[in-house]
Amino acid sequence: MKKTIGILTLALALCLCLGLAQADGVTVTDMMGREITLSEPATRIVALTASDCEILCALGCGDALVGRGEYCDYPESVLAVPSVQSGYETNLEQIVALQPQVVLMSTMAQSAEQVDQLTQAGIAVVVSDAKDIEGVYTSIRLIGALMGKDTEAEALVGLMQDVFAQIGEQSEDTGKTVYFEVSPLQWGLWTAGRGTFMDELAAMCGLTNIFADVEGWAEISEEQVLARNPDFIVTITMYYGEGPTPVEEILSRPGWDTVTAVRNGAILNADSNEISRPGPRLMDAATTLLHFVQEHEAAEIPAA
Repeated sequence: MKKTIGILTLALALCLCLGLAQADGVTVTDMMGREITLSEPATRIVALTASDCEILCALGCGDALVGRGEYCDYPESVLAVPSVQSGYETNLEQIVALQPQVVLMSTMAQSAEQVDQLTQAGIAVVVSDAKDIEGVYTSIRLIGALMGKDTEAEALVGLMQDVFAQIGEQSEDTGKTVYFEVSPLQWGLWTAGRGTFMDELAAMCGLTNIFADVEGWAEISEEQVLARNPDFIVTITMYYGEGPTPVEEILSRPGWDTVTAVRNGAILNADSNEISRPGPRLMDAATTLLHFVQEHEAAEIPAA
């Protein structure tokens, strides 16, 4: 009888241990609808996308980062982490050598073939694909689940929601328009249309995106911009200290002197990384845009 009780006790203990092991496991569905299961929250991760790298660090998981895409540069602490080639020329050998449990990548920069090769090497691949603000929240929750940081992820999402709500409360419907110049004239004009987080930032700050009738990120013509005559221009072109600044370049374009934003000097050279990466720093981008709009609106009010 004692022997039977001992066996039952041992069996119960084993069941409890197995239950705990399963409870510690992680199963997520990435933004391509792929289900990924880990035996435990990730402790070694490579992030190829700058926004995912920023989310990881915002969740307090910077120590788990063993590799980063070459454009992952924020916060500054990640620069000490080994970088790997990313995008269409992603170096799989570099990634495998870092022995990560998980690789975070985006649909824009990597291929299905690369995903398959990493999976065959025993590395879990999780794909993020945030195009709008809701997608950013999904990315945060996805990465939080991978890292066993669900509470921290919800707190970060809540913070972003609060900040955006406050910006919405502080802004007024200006009745004015904005043009987002994602790629400058010399490289061919691209802009942000509907369904993008930039379009949402515009509405949040009381502006109407002049290309809200265009879907997603799109190439447009100089003639289209001139015809739509925006009241504000936001350029994300980076300045490296030589030649005209991005704002000066727009001001000097032939024929653009008829554009209201050019005539009024209402051109914002936004921090490219803040406003173009679908991550937590969109809060900073939205705040900067709101202040820029408010300053110009206040300047137009005649003194009493």
